[in-house]
Amino acid sequence: MRTPRRPTTRPVYEISIVRAHRGVALTAPQIRRALRTVLAAEGVAGAEIAVSVLSDAAIREVNRSHLNHDYATDAISFLYAAEHSELEADAPARSRNALRGRGLAIEGEVLVSGETALREAPRHGWDASSELLLYIVHGLLHLCGYDDLSPGEKRIMRARERWALGLAGIECK
Repeated sequence: MRTPRRPTTRPVYEISIVRAHRGVALTAPQIRRALRTVLAAEGVAGAEIAVSVLSDAAIREVNRSHLNHDYATDAISFLYAAEHSELEADAPARSRNALRGRGLAIEGEVLVSGETALREAPRHGWDASSELLLYIVHGLLHLCGYDDLSPGEKRIMRARERWALGLAGIECK
């Protein structure tokens, strides 16, 4: 008698992209591919993510109206829902270095500034597309449960950013 096979279902990652600022030559398919790669590598069970590429003025308005910060910024993320899948609900507590997205079903939004990417990329020695993708990945990692408020957490976040960009074929400077 054969052992029944466990049903395998592939995670569903729905990613919508709005490009209100088009100054950076990073395409929607490139963004989707990078985000799907990171979500899968993080072990995210499913996701519905909206990405908006904005001008400095637009992201400043969002930052001011929603976070009471009256300045433009590179990235803002809003997590609307995050639930563990049934398989992960009974998993033991995760260590600081574990994949924080593992088993999560997430819904959220990532807003990034194309103008900031254009301005900052030369300072970091790479192109604006790589800089913008860094901002998008940074926001996605926040949705997966990473943070950068303390020095220790910031180190973990920066390492995950380098790892995620490496998966997308971008070498960090």
